[in-house]
Amino acid sequence: MSISFKYTNGQDRDFIMLCHRLDDFLNELVGGEENRAEYVQYNTLDDIHDVVMAYDNDSPVGCASFKKYDNENAEVKRVFIRAEYRGRGISKELMNLLEAAAKKQGYKYFVLESGEPLEAAMALYRSIGYEVIPNYGPYVGMPESVCMRKGL
Repeated sequence: MSISFKYTNGQDRDFIMLCHRLDDFLNELVGGEENRAEYVQYNTLDDIHDVVMAYDNDSPVGCASFKKYDNENAEVKRVFIRAEYRGRGISKELMNLLEAAAKKQGYKYFVLESGEPLEAAMALYRSIGYEVIPNYGPYVGMPESVCMRKGL
């Protein structure tokens, strides 16, 4: 296994393909898209300009991205690792590279929304220093959402 990383944007075909796989994974986890319908609108790729991709040779195996939330905060979006590549530290490296890119752009914090059913994601975020905060923005009033924040 030879993992490499590439910076790209939200229009990248490999990123879009992995986002479709992420949506399939989430739908399977919660029993169908109808059970996460209120979240779908917050996961469009329209405002995502910053993406880090992970490749095994030429095959896309993981992605992570962020978008501007406000002048101090960038929001982590669409973090995904193909199942057969999980547990190898790829997600941590993606997050490190993503955090460095956001910091370079002047952001002070990363915020994100996740949920307890996403056990591996929640474990990752906690292990790299994200702390639970009150739900922000569109996630206020969504008790299934867990919002987190980390200083960059």
